[in-house]
Amino acid sequence: MNKRYITTAIAYVNGSPHVGHALELVQADALARFSRFMGHETYFLTGTDEHGVKIYEKSKEEGVDVGVFVDGNAAKFKRLVEVLNISNDDFIRTTELRHKDLVRQIWVKLMDNGDLYKDSYEGLYCVGCEAFVLEKDLSEDGMCRDHLKKPVLLKEENYFFRLSKYSDQIGDLIEKDVVKIRPEGRKREFLNMMAEGLFDVSFSRPKKVLPWGIEVPNDPDHVMYVWCDALTNYITALGFEDGDLFKKFWPADSQIIGKDILRFHAGIWIGMLLSLGLEVPKAINVHGMITSGGVKMGKSLGNVIDPFIYVEEFGCDAVRWYLLKEIPTLDDGDFSRERFLEVYNNELANGIGNLVNRVLMMLEKYNEGVIPDITVEGSVVEKFEEFKDKVVELFEKYDLKAGCEVIFDMVDWGNKYIDDMKPWVMAKEENAMLNQILGNLIFVLKNIGGMLGVVMPGVGAKILVAIGEESNVSFSQLGQDLQKGFKVQKPDILFPRLDKV
Repeated sequence: MNKRYITTAIAYVNGSPHVGHALELVQADALARFSRFMGHETYFLTGTDEHGVKIYEKSKEEGVDVGVFVDGNAAKFKRLVEVLNISNDDFIRTTELRHKDLVRQIWVKLMDNGDLYKDSYEGLYCVGCEAFVLEKDLSEDGMCRDHLKKPVLLKEENYFFRLSKYSDQIGDLIEKDVVKIRPEGRKREFLNMMAEGLFDVSFSRPKKVLPWGIEVPNDPDHVMYVWCDALTNYITALGFEDGDLFKKFWPADSQIIGKDILRFHAGIWIGMLLSLGLEVPKAINVHGMITSGGVKMGKSLGNVIDPFIYVEEFGCDAVRWYLLKEIPTLDDGDFSRERFLEVYNNELANGIGNLVNRVLMMLEKYNEGVIPDITVEGSVVEKFEEFKDKVVELFEKYDLKAGCEVIFDMVDWGNKYIDDMKPWVMAKEENAMLNQILGNLIFVLKNIGGMLGVVMPGVGAKILVAIGEESNVSFSQLGQDLQKGFKVQKPDILFPRLDKV
């Protein structure tokens, strides 16, 4: 069986979704759609992380019951999944009974394997990271590099996980690409970070400090810390060891995360899996962060981008296209309204929308809208086989941005082909080649529509349906015959041109 299991990190619900959450969802969705497009049986998971100190304190600050607080924010993330047209098979919440029951089983198994122990610990604790940190990981002025705040000194009795026991094995798995970390630079960063070995990590907090969480089995005075609670969602959603989905889809083929949580996924998560005797993920794909107008986003700066606003104004597919083609897949990228409008007008309205409109209008004008009974020219078929093979190669390497750029090259080729062939001149001259050119162009639209369905599913489906194809074709169907004799159904303008305001 050729299977694919794809996951996002689960979003922490201490606030509302922002464009960074949208980026991760859209990247993972494009990979999942591509996987299905290529004929792989695919399972795609996303969800929300709903326990922890920050959530508990934020709910108190807002004067809301913590359960009501997490329900409200989790609903916002579910809504984001819907408006972005994400094709996930499951959405897991860590407050669900199905998750909590299996997490308790996992805790007991870690304990039975001798990898959990109780000890007192004194160290620096970053509230933002919800983790103990080492001085060497702080900035020169003692600040957390991610949250720009000084950690506090805490002394607690906690349960600890023997991560140090698996340090050498983890390093070996990552060095040899058994767990493939992309990009290579992130792999090297992690290996450099763990050069001195990984240390045991706190796995619980006293319940008097953290009342909002999953109680430790057989020790109600302690609550599970984020690692056992949140990281395990990737296997609890599949039903853990006894689940049919687990047996079918684990290990994960691609776990998509932000760079700020790589050390947890490449270190603690892999260590937990080794302790449990489970296979490790095949790949961890690490995206960067989005800046706003070249500046790091922050509520205090007032430049946090709300993805709901952009989807409402420009449509889901336009937002997806910008995030996938304009933002480097494995690096930081910028999101500004000015650049968004440029991409929208130049690539979507003048590029994709214009090509579809030109082809269907000419077919209507010169052949009553009917797809001609012709065999597509071999040179056109060969050119688009080259295009498609390149897109597949890039998506397999998880370079979604470059893959989208090749899809747009297909669009450019189509518009240039029209300009070079000049069907309007052929029509005046009653050139017998006119129908051949029109048929070639329908083939071009079929292939572009099919490939766009991976990144802009709504637009891809509209193009395909307009020319008589199924709304969701597979890669293998793109080279098949056209729907000859079908009277095309011209869709509404796909991307109305916008004023740059």
